[in-house]
Amino acid sequence: MLSQTLKYAYFPGCVAQGACRELYQSTQALTQALGIQLIELKKAACCGSGTFKEDSQLLEDTVNARNIALAEELNLPLLTHCSTCQGVIGHVDERLKECRTKKPEYVEQVNGLLAKEGCLPYRGSTEVKHLLYALVTDYGLEEITNRVTHKLTGLKCAAFYGCYLLRAQKSMPYDDPYRPEAMENVFRAVGAEPIYYRGRTQCCGWPLASYATTESFKMAGTHIEEALAVGADCLVTPCPLCHLNLDSRQPEVEKVIGKKLGLPVLHLPQLIALALGVSPKELGLERHIVSTKPVLEKLGF
Repeated sequence: MLSQTLKYAYFPGCVAQGACRELYQSTQALTQALGIQLIELKKAACCGSGTFKEDSQLLEDTVNARNIALAEELNLPLLTHCSTCQGVIGHVDERLKECRTKKPEYVEQVNGLLAKEGCLPYRGSTEVKHLLYALVTDYGLEEITNRVTHKLTGLKCAAFYGCYLLRAQKSMPYDDPYRPEAMENVFRAVGAEPIYYRGRTQCCGWPLASYATTESFKMAGTHIEEALAVGADCLVTPCPLCHLNLDSRQPEVEKVIGKKLGLPVLHLPQLIALALGVSPKELGLERHIVSTKPVLEKLGF
């Protein structure tokens, strides 16, 4: 048993409060089932998903220094369930911590801009952590297994890490960025079978979607085809933007590649919460574009 309740400053991000509302819903359900306390950062701003720095690195750093400062005010780690948010905010935190010793005047510039807006200064006193790694390193796989009431026996899960979670920062202390196992270990902890395929650590194609749509959909289609070819029952992703390209746009992907796919794509907290006995309705599984019924039927829901 955990010796104390885990508590985090929760940064849900934009997509989970809009197009992927089921991610917000399932994260709440999962953390409640595990006894994890989330204090939502209601005043937080969009991380920019990597686009702010195209105009100004200072802009990206200042906006996200403010987000981090909101967590620092609570003396809590900043937790997000979005790989893109984790990648962007985590990279800003890493850069500013380095600048505190190597380029302190830059941190002073960032904090000066925050002060003009009446915001708290960035102190570099906390960490940015994705839900996946909070579960694996803070909560523990054994504890998760102990909470399982509906073992996901027979379900073949293919992880889709995407790119930001693994390689946005210079250091990845929780996993091997090229041969990760964190998600596969979670699958094992809840009784599912991990399936390996080539594209699990590659980009889903979302960043290209606005200006190279066909290429974006071809990338997504390749990953889904590869997962299907090795027998996956579903893809599971820790990133809502990956989910949008792989699930919401899967019908469009099918048109581009000229092939029917029909592979369900689950958010990571949905999969874990199913094993904890949370109902599919509570997890928003009916909101997906590609039906999740085959997964639920296989699991006996």
